Amino acid sequence: MGSVVVLGEASQVAGYRLAGATVLEAEDPAAVRKAWADIGSDAVAVLVTAAAARSLTAELAATSLLTAVMPS
Repeated sequence: MGSVVVLGEASQVAGYRLAGATVLEAEDPAAVRKAWADIGSDAVAVLVTAAAARSLTAELAATSLLTAVMPS
């Protein structure tokens, strides 16, 4: 079974660790793009914050991963 990844600002994503998600904290666009590149091949779904999604427009459009954007 694959992992669920949650990516974005620490204040919005940290709690997802308690649910067993892999949390990638990223506070600025460059860090968001680096974190996206670091997502492991075992990931099956990615939940991103609204701010992170704005930095990943092309990546989200091109991925085969199940993705969802948190409401802002």
